[in-house]
Amino acid sequence: MSYIRKPVVRHPSLPKNELGLTYRDYEGSLSTLCAGCGHDSVTAAIVNAFWSLSIEPHKAVKLSGIGCSSKTPTYFLSEAHGFNSVHGRMPSVATGANAARQDLVYIGISGDGDSLSIGLGQLCHAVRRNVNLTYVLENNGVYGLTKGQFSASADVGSLSKKGAPNLSRPIDPVMMALTLGATFVGRSFSGDREQLQPMLEAALRHRGFALIDVISPCVTFNNHKGSTKSFMYTREHYHEVTEASLVPLRRPIESAQDPGTSKRVTLHDGSTVTLRSVDEDYDPSDRAAAYAHLSRLQAKGEVATGILYLEENSADMHAQNNTAPGDLVETPYADLCPGSAALDSLMDEFR
Repeated sequence: MSYIRKPVVRHPSLPKNELGLTYRDYEGSLSTLCAGCGHDSVTAAIVNAFWSLSIEPHKAVKLSGIGCSSKTPTYFLSEAHGFNSVHGRMPSVATGANAARQDLVYIGISGDGDSLSIGLGQLCHAVRRNVNLTYVLENNGVYGLTKGQFSASADVGSLSKKGAPNLSRPIDPVMMALTLGATFVGRSFSGDREQLQPMLEAALRHRGFALIDVISPCVTFNNHKGSTKSFMYTREHYHEVTEASLVPLRRPIESAQDPGTSKRVTLHDGSTVTLRSVDEDYDPSDRAAAYAHLSRLQAKGEVATGILYLEENSADMHAQNNTAPGDLVETPYADLCPGSAALDSLMDEFR
């Protein structure tokens, strides 16, 4: 992992956001990932999404676990809060942080090994609790740091770099998230920033758990013929279900679509996501229909991308549990620790 900051060179004509910051103010350290790694393209999309939304860098929290993907937060938002947890435990750390500080913007970066193997139980509970977190799963089907073993997302029949086939059925994070009740589910490709960036913007605006599964081929161990997570395979089997554009409330709403061909969904903060249906009658607000449609595409070997499901007026973890207003960090010590008498009174209610 690199801690070498990028050279501070700013062209005077770089565009600025509403805070007067350029996208260079949202960058991090120099990447040490393999040249051409799709994860670096994801980083660029995240940088541009935070810059475009004019989110103050120090108001962001970036979290990760272990793996190539979990190195990504080092490469964006150097002024943000950050926590690199142990393998598979990032969702619990994110849940605890969000419980204490709900005024910050949370983004978690993980991979298919970190999320779908050792961290699967952690991920499931973060989804069902609807933690207010944008969860980016950089999916390449292998363990890149330990020489390319198959991960839990590798498809049956996919070949390793040495030619050995995978025989175990994969875990599809998108289908799993739909089953668990995730309130925002999307999938994109690291090589398609035009789709990924507005999807990230929509996820950051969403109130609740937002999962974005990003197919991000490993250029070293999983970008060869026979791999179903390679650049070539994804390009050939790419099937865009919805095209998404985030239109913040303060900007004019524009659409090149004819009336009746778009579905507009209002997010918790009043921003609007415009979903332009590529597939006839696709409804991203119908969970059961979305699951059935994705199953049909999956059976044909097609990779469905876009915002696949979005629930309006989602109640996040704080709303579900009716937590006290404000943040724990600002709560007086006397309120946090009222003494043994108050504890005894509380316990009497359960006797």
